[in-house]
Amino acid sequence: MILDDLSNASLYHGLHPSLKEALDFLEQADLKGLAPGRHAICGERVFAGVDEYQTKKPEAGFWEAHRKHVDVQVVLLGQEWIGVGRVSDMQASPYDAEKDLLKLEGHGDRILMRPGLFAVFFPQDAHMPGLAVDQPEPVKKMVIKIRWDAQDGA
Repeated sequence: MILDDLSNASLYHGLHPSLKEALDFLEQADLKGLAPGRHAICGERVFAGVDEYQTKKPEAGFWEAHRKHVDVQVVLLGQEWIGVGRVSDMQASPYDAEKDLLKLEGHGDRILMRPGLFAVFFPQDAHMPGLAVDQPEPVKKMVIKIRWDAQDGA
């Protein structure tokens, strides 16, 4: 997992070419002006989804991970806690290959996401996004999905 300021995004360009494309998009796009919906970055290999929603109490959330994609998460408006943990420390439900979703049970820590930060979740990173800081509040968030295959060095 990576958690850092958007101003430091270029420090991670060398990790993977597709991650560089995602981080370049973060550095060049008008993030506040992005409309909800899907935004192409590099075809099906790298794309962004922008969503607006209400944060929720932790008991309404669930732990998740992805085997085929890396998530780059950026809160554009508002703030939320994201639970973070290790897949290897949690109990997994059957993997849903169609949705690339592994639901998990377990415990972890949390990070505060607010505008100006980005978090990168790799396949070994469990996360529980969208958690209310105090009370549920509206959030606008972008999640960039990066196709991450084993042959890519992941």
